Amino acid sequence: MHGFKNAVIKFYIYRIFAMIMYIHFLKQWPDFQWNSDVLSAKLGKVRHQQGKILGQVKALGFRFQEETLLYTLTQDVLKSSEIEGELLNPEQVRSSIARRLGIEVAGTIHAERNVEGVVEMMLDATQNYTDELTEERLFGWHAALFPTGRSGMYKINVGAWREHPMQVTSGYMGKEIVHFEAPEASRLDKEMQTFLMWLNGKEEMDAVIKAAIAHLWFVTIHPFDDGNGRTARAIADLLLARADQSSQRFYSMSAQIQKERNNYYSILESTQKDDLDITAWLDWFLDCLYHSMESTEKTIEKALERARFWEVHQSLDFNARQQKMLQVLLDDFFGKLNVSKWAKMTKTSTDTALRDIQDLLKKDILIQEGAGRSTSYRIKEDFLGR
Repeated sequence: MHGFKNAVIKFYIYRIFAMIMYIHFLKQWPDFQWNSDVLSAKLGKVRHQQGKILGQVKALGFRFQEETLLYTLTQDVLKSSEIEGELLNPEQVRSSIARRLGIEVAGTIHAERNVEGVVEMMLDATQNYTDELTEERLFGWHAALFPTGRSGMYKINVGAWREHPMQVTSGYMGKEIVHFEAPEASRLDKEMQTFLMWLNGKEEMDAVIKAAIAHLWFVTIHPFDDGNGRTARAIADLLLARADQSSQRFYSMSAQIQKERNNYYSILESTQKDDLDITAWLDWFLDCLYHSMESTEKTIEKALERARFWEVHQSLDFNARQQKMLQVLLDDFFGKLNVSKWAKMTKTSTDTALRDIQDLLKKDILIQEGAGRSTSYRIKEDFLGR
C-alpha cells in the first residue's frame, strides 16, 4: 500500500511539474513571440536563395525540371519516414510518385500500400498547396499513412484525433525518459480548430516563418496516436510551396532535417520546455531550410547526370531489370555492385543477372573492377560528365 501511495504522489508531482514545463500549459498559449530583428537577415538570405533556385531550374528545360522534381519528392518522402525510423523502398517511392505525376521513367515497379499512402499525403500537400487545410483533409492524410489501422503491431485511431494521453519518450521500457507530454485529448478539438483557423487565415506573415511556426505548433499539439512528425513536415511543405507559389519542389526540408536529426529533436524539446518566445526555433528552422537549398546544387547535378545518361543512350535497348539497376546506379547506390546483388535486387537468378551485366559491358556502359570473388561493376564515368 505504501508503494502504491508513493507512486500516486510521484505521478501528481510529475503532472504539476509538467504543467509548468510545457508551453501548451502556459496561459498565453498559443501566442507565440519572436524577435524579427534577429531573424530578418537570415530570412532575407533564405528568400534570395529560394528565388535563385527556382530561376536556375526553370531555365534548364521541362525534362530537367521533371527529373529534379522527381528526385526531390522521392527524397522528401524517404527522409521524412526515415526520421521516424521507417525505411521505405526507394524504387517503390520513386515509381509511385512518377506514376501519380505522369512522369515517364525507366524501370518502374509496383509500390506497397504503406508507400502509396505516404506518397499520397506528400503529393496532396505540395501539389494542392492552395487548398485550405481542414480537419477532413488531415484525417485523409492520416488514413493514408496507416492503411491497415495499425502502427506496427498496435491498433491506433486512424483518421481521428487520439483519445488517450501522449508522451514522447526514449530509452528502455521501465526506464523511459519523458521528453515531452502533449495536451490532454479533451483539448484537441479546440486546439486544432484554433490551429487551422490561424493556418488558413490571411493575416500578413511571411510564408516561410508561417511554415516554421505551423511545424512547431502542430507537433506540440500532437493530435494523432502516431504520424505526428510526418504530418507536421507535410504541413510545413505545404506552406513552403505557398512561399514559392509553386508545386515544383526543388529542395527537401525533410532530407535536411534527417541530416540534422539530433539537433532537430533537441531544439524541439528545448522550445517546448521554454516560454512562448520561439526565436531560437525559427532561427534553427531558417538555417536548416537554407542548408537544404544549398544541397539543391548537388540535386541539380544528379538530375543532370541522369538526364544526360538517358539522352546519350536513348537508341539502345534495355530490359526492365537493366533499366531498374541503371537507375539505382545513377542515384545513390552505396557499396560495390556485383552479380549476387544484381540478382537479389532484381529478384532473378545469378545466371540471368550475369547475362544482364555482360550485355551492359558489351554496350560499353559498365566497367568491371577486380577479379574472382572481388569482381564488381560501375557505370563508365565518361557518360556522367565527370
